[in-house]
Amino acid sequence: MMKPLILVTGGAGYVGSHTCLSLLEAGYPVVVVDNLSNSKAESLRRVEKLSAKKLFFYPVDICDPEALKKVFMLHSVGAVIHFAGFKAVGESVEKPLEYYHNNVYGTMVLLECMREAGVRTIIFSSSATVYGMTEKVPFREDAPTSATNPYGRSKLFIEHILLDLCVADPSWRVTLLRYFNPVGAHPSGEIGEDPRGIPNNLMPFVCQVAVGRLKELQVFGNDYPTPDGTGVRDYIHVLDLAEGHVKALEAAETQQGAAIYNLGTGRGHSVLELIRAFEKANGIKIPYSISGRRPGDIAASYADVQKAEKCLNWKTQRTLEDMVRDAWNWQKKNPEGYA
Repeated sequence: MMKPLILVTGGAGYVGSHTCLSLLEAGYPVVVVDNLSNSKAESLRRVEKLSAKKLFFYPVDICDPEALKKVFMLHSVGAVIHFAGFKAVGESVEKPLEYYHNNVYGTMVLLECMREAGVRTIIFSSSATVYGMTEKVPFREDAPTSATNPYGRSKLFIEHILLDLCVADPSWRVTLLRYFNPVGAHPSGEIGEDPRGIPNNLMPFVCQVAVGRLKELQVFGNDYPTPDGTGVRDYIHVLDLAEGHVKALEAAETQQGAAIYNLGTGRGHSVLELIRAFEKANGIKIPYSISGRRPGDIAASYADVQKAEKCLNWKTQRTLEDMVRDAWNWQKKNPEGYA
């Protein structure tokens, strides 16, 4: 039986490109729209090479309704996986209007185009950010939500829009995937995380120090109530995350209304633990210095993953060692990223 064609917004990005690969490997035809504002088309060329399959790509901005409508007219889309969005917390505080326009308005345009085309299934790339400053870990899907910055609020607004849509029209099938901290890369070293400018996330920062692009790593805060005083996060291998999207897509075929799942490993690792794991797996010393806490950071954040394990029949397969090894393999093969 032919599998439905999947439209992936932001498919050239870090999580998007790995998910496109997982979709192609699972036999789904894929069409990608991405304005390449924070990604490179080279990632999709490499996805095609790894999968030995072709995908359709349109350099389209989701905020452009006419261009997006054309994509829906050209292809019989079965479901949408929605990654497209700005994602830097610090930048969102400096440029809130740009974040709300791109993330929230862009999603509205996408949903209008879906409605017009009769497409009612969407998997949305949300974030553990929506749990706000909650101190009670692990986070469960029914925990209260809040946000401490415009990026987090944009994710929360989109969640509410999608949930409201399901209430108004029960024919919609909406899945909200709240992910924790994606790290690592494809083991081939062909695709990986290629942030523009100074990385906001820990792992690419560590990799850029290891490859000599940056002098040292800054560790924000060593006075948290955690085993070694540094922040604890739930790091998940990007391939485990990508496979979670494929499982969510399969589950959506028989799903009614909305479903929310955490995607994480269910356990936390501290910043210093991650650095030590990286050094041990790759035989490289990572120089770092300690600075003050960042505003809005919490001591610990990790997922309760029971719901995804039970309902999606999904659980992570890869270890912290796999994550740091694959991340470094990508960086050393691509010292300047996709450039």
